[in-house]
Amino acid sequence: MRVFVTGAGGFAGSHLVTYLATHTDLEVFGTVLRPIEKYHEMRERLGVTLFRVDLRETLSVVNLLSMVQPDYIFHLAAYAAVGASWQIPWETIANNIRAQLNIFQALIAINARPRVLVVGSADEYGLVRPEDNPIDEETPLRPNSPYSVSKIAQDMLGLQYFYSHQIPVIRVRPFNHIGPGQREQFVAPDFALQIAQIEAGQSAPVLRVGNLEARRDFTDVRDVVRAYYLALVHGAPGAVYNIGTGVAHSIRELLDALCALSSADIDVQPDPERMRPSDVPLSVCDASRLRRDTGWEPEVSFARSLGDVLEEWRHRVAVGDLDRDGRVYYE
Repeated sequence: MRVFVTGAGGFAGSHLVTYLATHTDLEVFGTVLRPIEKYHEMRERLGVTLFRVDLRETLSVVNLLSMVQPDYIFHLAAYAAVGASWQIPWETIANNIRAQLNIFQALIAINARPRVLVVGSADEYGLVRPEDNPIDEETPLRPNSPYSVSKIAQDMLGLQYFYSHQIPVIRVRPFNHIGPGQREQFVAPDFALQIAQIEAGQSAPVLRVGNLEARRDFTDVRDVVRAYYLALVHGAPGAVYNIGTGVAHSIRELLDALCALSSADIDVQPDPERMRPSDVPLSVCDASRLRRDTGWEPEVSFARSLGDVLEEWRHRVAVGDLDRDGRVYYE
């Protein structure tokens, strides 16, 4: 059987194809935006077949799905940064809707009905009130960023094509996920990179931070992609599943844990540019539906996730492997 992963070169996508290639018998195909040569290990060691394609190009998507004829589709490709969506709102919304719509329309054109996983986000819940926690799938959607609007649109498109065209769509709403491979525009790698540069003597011992009081439900990306697989294989078509641990950690707790792993004397200072226009004090996931239907449980601890993130950035700083293109958020 064949599985097709969009956004295979992104943070979650790269972990997903690794999981699929090493833990299943599925033949794995994926799409990337950067040159194929950058994914040597994924192609050679894991045997993943990759295509460089822009999912916003309708005919390209039709031709590719017609050729691959997948049994499963994991649709991960999207602009994936909440903060950046304030600067590029139209690009975020148009990109995330169009790419997914092209996939569904291509499946109709080639008369194919694979199981499709649509990856939404906990940001769909937006302005969560304290009494809404823990957040289950019936919590009202109150979007508070262009990104969250784009993910609601993807979510509802998935539901519409399930109802209108009987495509077996399963939707997921992952809460914050962390782990190795995440870009520095996100909080854990941002802090880890700054610490690694301080340790290496490449910057002054000052770590700049945004809002430290927000509390979030962080799940290791390796647990998240395993949840994606279980949801698509065992989930009910038409259903939506939250993904999260059920435990909240403050950004300050995350920062303190990373600093505790370093022997450097670090001065923490607030940075206005890291503050978002709006925020939610507390967000905790209720993933009981996912647990009930698939048996999923998180396995990687918060401490291990942070340790792996810091070790990755120490290595990248040491060898000069830094991706500083802050304009690109396509995952």
